[in-house]
Amino acid sequence: MAITLRNPEGLPKIDVYRQVAIASGTRLVFVAGQVSWDAEGITVGGGDLAAQVEQCYLNVATALGEAGGSFDDVAKLTFYVVDWTVDKMPLLLEGISRATAKLGLTPVPPATLIGVAALDVPEHLVAIEATAVLD
Repeated sequence: MAITLRNPEGLPKIDVYRQVAIASGTRLVFVAGQVSWDAEGITVGGGDLAAQVEQCYLNVATALGEAGGSFDDVAKLTFYVVDWTVDKMPLLLEGISRATAKLGLTPVPPATLIGVAALDVPEHLVAIEATAVLD
């Protein structure tokens, strides 16, 4: 495994993700922002942020698999959430929790959340992009 995830002393311990990813691999993989499309291009979870987050995670896992990797190789995630407000946090966390349970992920790599006005189509509420490092 080319990634070690840490919560250093002196920084808050965040339950949802780790603050630092240490990469020792040699191949970088950049996964484009994944939205909640299924394999046929149909939006999963219309109007449901948690369902869309879950599908985005599954799509990131599929993309990583194509590169010969998995979430174990992810150094950083970036979430783009439409019309972000803090009251959406429980739904975001629910979607992350459901996806990580399905994928058997603990802990989650460092992440950044960015509120955006819109994504590619009005039905999409979130996109998740990933940077991974493989041996």
